[in-house]
Amino acid sequence: MSTSPSLRDLYSPPSHSWTFVPPNVTSSKPSPSYQWSSSSPILDLSLDTGTPPTHVVLFFRSIVVSALMHYSSTALAMPLEVGKLLLQVQWVPRDALSTPSDTEEQGDNGEDLSDTTNDEDSYFIDPGVGPAPKYPAPKLVDDDGYVVRTSVMEEGTRPEYIIPVGTAKSTWAMVKRLVSFRGEGWLLPLEGPGLFTTCIHDVLLLNIQPSVDHVLSSLFLSPTHGFYRPPLWLPVVSHVITGFVLSPLDLIRTRLIAQSSMPRYKNYTGPLDALTQILFREGGLKGIYFHPHLFLPTILDTGLRAFTHVVLPSLIAPHLGFGPHVAADTHPVAWAFAELLGGCLGLFVTLPIETVRRRLQVQTRGAGKPLRTCVETRPVPYNGVVDALWHILTEERSDLPIRRPRKQQKGSTEGSEGDDAEEESDSWLRHTGIGQLYRGLGMRLAANTIVFLLTSFGGAEEVDGGGWAEL
Repeated sequence: MSTSPSLRDLYSPPSHSWTFVPPNVTSSKPSPSYQWSSSSPILDLSLDTGTPPTHVVLFFRSIVVSALMHYSSTALAMPLEVGKLLLQVQWVPRDALSTPSDTEEQGDNGEDLSDTTNDEDSYFIDPGVGPAPKYPAPKLVDDDGYVVRTSVMEEGTRPEYIIPVGTAKSTWAMVKRLVSFRGEGWLLPLEGPGLFTTCIHDVLLLNIQPSVDHVLSSLFLSPTHGFYRPPLWLPVVSHVITGFVLSPLDLIRTRLIAQSSMPRYKNYTGPLDALTQILFREGGLKGIYFHPHLFLPTILDTGLRAFTHVVLPSLIAPHLGFGPHVAADTHPVAWAFAELLGGCLGLFVTLPIETVRRRLQVQTRGAGKPLRTCVETRPVPYNGVVDALWHILTEERSDLPIRRPRKQQKGSTEGSEGDDAEEESDSWLRHTGIGQLYRGLGMRLAANTIVFLLTSFGGAEEVDGGGWAEL
């Protein structure tokens, strides 16, 4: 038996030896065995060059584009929001047309003239004989000699920064009246710090609320709940918590919009100045968050809004005829229609609370300087939600715009104008302030319809919270 030859004789050494040091290294420092290059298939980073990473540029570019789009959508809806807010805080007293001077004039005359007395008889009366001529009653003055304002319809005593009361009925009419009154053009509702504060509030709301909802879900939901639908009270509570956290921004936004734009009558120059003054003069953080005139309306407003947005569509959707299980992913059009119905029905509950909240927000507390608003506000402050609702219903009128009665003329014109005045006084809107609680209702209904159309036929799954949806 012969043995096989050894394999060592067949081995031949390589022509070059292995090296682990790059041949072009000029520094004595050891270089790492890995380097990020621009051709990295994972992150596409280039840390060796001086240019910033591509993903960082795209990230900041997306932020800028998103901010511009949100700012533009908010700017488009801002004029209507300004008009709605001014109508909500405007005080329209029921006795706006009755001035005390007319009553005093009738009282000074004392006695009624005879039915037989006419202009022809008075022509032959000797001077100094007969009834005394009618003169308007003297104006009331204070201790310093200034004329006391006794009616909101008096032109002579109305401050120059206040829009005449009762001259606008709808939101768009208030916008046009605002622009024509101040004479600053159509860009007025888009200027100032009100739009900037609104954008900040909306952006924070869109980012904080999902985070709060996620935290609540992790705390109160077990990880073994599977694919079951989470309870509806979680998003409602998350909206309430987010609205409470952002309530100072909403307060600042309301006051910046309601204040006069004339520089010498402005209370605040911007959001930071408003926040500083409110914290310093109105009770600090405790006053801005937990004052009863601010805390209770905030909880009611945000809670009712969240209920109409989250719970009402879930209650309406099963009764639309599409089955008991209607959701946004299975029946998008039916779900959008349920949201439309829920939003429209919820407006009849949320708008009065929102109106009361706006009126309580324009009231200053503590050592705060009274806010000079561009519309009439109640001279006596409200004492809470119930007090505001009661006084709006009992002491205000809803028949806007208010038409001043003309002087009666001769012939048929006198009779026709007298009939118009009598018809206006007998209107039921003249004797109730329920219309004051629903200012902006038509605009809200139109906005909900637009959101429904965009959601159903626009090909988008959701509509952004700003712009029309924010109205």
